[in-house]
Amino acid sequence: MATGSPAGAAAPRALLDLLLPTVCACCAEPGAIWCARCRPRPGPPVRLGVAGRDRQLPPMFAVAAYRGPMRAALLGYKERGRRGLAVAFGQWLAAALEALPAGVRRDATGSDGCWWLVPVPSRHRAATRRGGQHVAAVAAAAAAALAGSGRPVAVAAALRMSRGVRDSVGLDPAARRANLAGHVLLRPGGTPPPGTPVLLVDDIVTTGATAAACADTLQRSGVPVAAFVALAAAGDHSGLTWQDPLRAKGLESWGSGTENVAGTKLDG
Repeated sequence: MATGSPAGAAAPRALLDLLLPTVCACCAEPGAIWCARCRPRPGPPVRLGVAGRDRQLPPMFAVAAYRGPMRAALLGYKERGRRGLAVAFGQWLAAALEALPAGVRRDATGSDGCWWLVPVPSRHRAATRRGGQHVAAVAAAAAAALAGSGRPVAVAAALRMSRGVRDSVGLDPAARRANLAGHVLLRPGGTPPPGTPVLLVDDIVTTGATAAACADTLQRSGVPVAAFVALAAAGDHSGLTWQDPLRAKGLESWGSGTENVAGTKLDG
């Protein structure tokens, strides 16, 4: 026996929309949290090169440049309470993971046929301010989208930041590495079975220091990292470079229209 009609269920939501209308996180137009005009279509991730590294890093990818609508949407999600964007970003991440090179997708598939996603953790203070671990929410939404298309996926909250890590904004690459040294720890009971490959996921990659610290912690514990995938790559002075300049140029087509990252470095 039905407990209520669709019209009755929709009434409170309609009233809420009237009182607090949904507006785009980028352009503030009413109707959708990330409107079709501002939301880019996801394409194949671009592989990033990392200069000056003395350690082995997993393949690193980003889906977009951190500017224009992508920057506005990510800031809205992380710093302005637009938590509903987790689903949109999760769908975007899911499409990106499916578009990774075939070899990476093969390396990321465990013996059980499953992909394991490990979200990069935030500092405890930042997570509290934002209402939770924001990358974990995106990873969960991505896993749901992939599972809906028949891809077995699990999310492992395998990592945490210890106390003592400060905000990395404004730090140069060396300072970022020093800031994270010894502070990325395993979460007890959070890792997948030993030897299971994982995909490390994040929202923004800057210098690559966080990706390296997280990958080191996982790999030292016997968890191989098949790849690191970020929604966006930022800036122009970090030692990160687009390895596919033509694809990188295409990522700018929905941004300001005046910038071209082809062959340039990405921000730290």
